[in-house]
Amino acid sequence: MDNIKVAIVGVGNVASALVQGVEYYKDARADVESIGLSHPDFAGYHVSDIEFVAAFDVADTKVGTDLSEAIFAKPNNVMKFADVGKTGVQVVKGPLLDGVDDILKALVKVSSAKDADVVKVLKDSGAEVLVNLLPGSAEEATKYYAQAALDADCAFINGVPIPIASDLEWAKKFEEKGLPLIGDDIQDQLGSTVLHRNILQLLVSRGVQVDKSYQLDVGGGAESLDSHYRGRMRKRGVKSEAISQDLPYDAPLVAGSSDYVSFMDNSRDSYFYINGRQFGGAPVKIDIRMEITDGPNAGPILLDAIRGAKLAMKRGLKGPMEAISAYGFKMPPTPTTVYRAERWVEEFLLGKRKT
Repeated sequence: MDNIKVAIVGVGNVASALVQGVEYYKDARADVESIGLSHPDFAGYHVSDIEFVAAFDVADTKVGTDLSEAIFAKPNNVMKFADVGKTGVQVVKGPLLDGVDDILKALVKVSSAKDADVVKVLKDSGAEVLVNLLPGSAEEATKYYAQAALDADCAFINGVPIPIASDLEWAKKFEEKGLPLIGDDIQDQLGSTVLHRNILQLLVSRGVQVDKSYQLDVGGGAESLDSHYRGRMRKRGVKSEAISQDLPYDAPLVAGSSDYVSFMDNSRDSYFYINGRQFGGAPVKIDIRMEITDGPNAGPILLDAIRGAKLAMKRGLKGPMEAISAYGFKMPPTPTTVYRAERWVEEFLLGKRKT
């Protein structure tokens, strides 16, 4: 298989985990269980086939440095689980636009370097897939990079809660250009949203009536800061809508960020409450707390999405990729249940599903 040439927008904690993950799993075998890796083999594509060829950021601690250094530069605070050698990819400055607001400026000092010609960088690097990992509220910047992907003939993976894959106009643009589009808003390997959805689906399948439920997150790091202050209501809306996909009836559901705690670094605590009724109307109450490390949680989903984008390009598929999007993202173009999305992906891998 040819290498999958990938460009990253936003070299934050998730990007750090992604780059480390490619190094960590480069020797993973399909016939041996690899902890944390969903698909060692993805229809013939291995993790080691992923090659980073370009990276964009605005922080002065990252711009001008090798990608291997930038992923560990402040304000990044994700755990280090792999030693990454020099990549030969220098992080260049993209346009600031709305990527860093006054709140985030407390953590990020914007580089004074000249803005790069993003489309030229993408073309010169040979990038095939552009992964958007900007702050979740950077709407203008996300749309800028989506257009850059179109102009540079790159597939686009949108990891943030700005409608691109789920927007009809953007979907049409990528379809007309003959490029795959995946998103929106990464759903972690074992994050609060996917756990909440699975619990709700389990209750429904066992005949329990869910009357009301909430899920609240407390975390540290730049993304939690952005989610809590600038993007709180947008994120809450996306997460609440995502968990509602697994209930076949209406019930009061609330999910989202409730606070930012700086000393938590890249960890996140999630609190779940579910109130319902079972056989004979007997009450059921579930109260759970989950603690996770945020950055690595998105790693396996992005590894699958990147390889899925390449597979789609190889098969000549274009526009929104429904299976990969529903499987790995909270706001997909075609919402469905967790279990059905997993089946769609397996059908996609076998060539039985076109999108």
